[in-house]
Amino acid sequence: MNLQLRAATANDLTALVELENRCFEYDRLSRRNFQWMISRAHASLVVAEADRNLLGYVLVLFHQGTSLARLYSIALDERARGIGLGQKLLDRAEAEALEHDCAYMRLEVRPDNRGAIILYQRNGYRPFATVRDYYEDHSEALRFEKRIRQISGQAPRHVPFYHQTTEFTCGPSCLLMAMGALEPERVLERREELRLWREATTIYMTAGHGGCSPQGLALAAWRRGFRVQLQLSEDGPLFLDGVRSEEKRAVMRLVHEDFAHELAQSDVEQLLVNQLDIGSALEAGGQPLVLISSYRLTRSKAPHWVVVTDCDEDFVYLHDPDVDHSKHRQPLDCQHIPVSHGEFEQMSRFGRSKLRAAVVLYKR
Repeated sequence: MNLQLRAATANDLTALVELENRCFEYDRLSRRNFQWMISRAHASLVVAEADRNLLGYVLVLFHQGTSLARLYSIALDERARGIGLGQKLLDRAEAEALEHDCAYMRLEVRPDNRGAIILYQRNGYRPFATVRDYYEDHSEALRFEKRIRQISGQAPRHVPFYHQTTEFTCGPSCLLMAMGALEPERVLERREELRLWREATTIYMTAGHGGCSPQGLALAAWRRGFRVQLQLSEDGPLFLDGVRSEEKRAVMRLVHEDFAHELAQSDVEQLLVNQLDIGSALEAGGQPLVLISSYRLTRSKAPHWVVVTDCDEDFVYLHDPDVDHSKHRQPLDCQHIPVSHGEFEQMSRFGRSKLRAAVVLYKR
């Protein structure tokens, strides 16, 4: 058998849909899905072909701006059983991920798919989560992960995950996660998410509802009994460049002055810095929230808050509260995301002034 592995093209669409229908009863990719993966998605779709017959495929999705890849689907035709095609496709998937500078591969598999589980475990994949009601028939999925780039690693600290329930509450959602990491008994709920937003919002942002400033988030955490350190690369009102209306800018200045006055009455430690010192904060038991530019993740130029869950000599690990960047993302795709130090250095600067901002919480 003259087997060839190659990138899928639009000419493969009919054969891909037919293979999908033969291999799966539920959660099938449609012709439109395959078309998207081939032409527009941040993904790699590789097919296995022999004698002009399509015998299998593997689909890998890449997480923009990070070192994380997801093996989304792998399919084998019955005619290809027993020739080691599953291993070949898995090897190709990992090679594609490495070419995209990924260090981790994650995947989901049905608990009753023993053949696939054996293949993954034989190749060094380890289960790390179970996802309830994952598939179309309401069955659960096992989540596996492998560090495909063999460099130093460590188990991340436990930081609970909470996904934002509105498009404008990334900051409060990150603050909930940080507080939950330091106080495991704390309940993370939407009522508190919105309450925190009301306390910390700057009222106006580039568009829509107001976002939360570092000062507002620091004060909200301080009011709840945490020791707080505020790291900023510049003083004064923030985010004014993104608002054209002078009336709105005047309101934002007034809100900032109010935050500044309250900060002066608190014991929040305020540091004016050129570089964020996240590593030292983690070593001292702190839980940092960091402002980033979402452009590195979504290609939209907006301020966005993430939680740093850990860091090592290779990566900074993030919880991203926004699960809705792509319809193919799941909450587990947004947890402990590995980001290279170089990429993190770029994404943690926002706007023309290259603003750097972090709010670090500590237990008193």
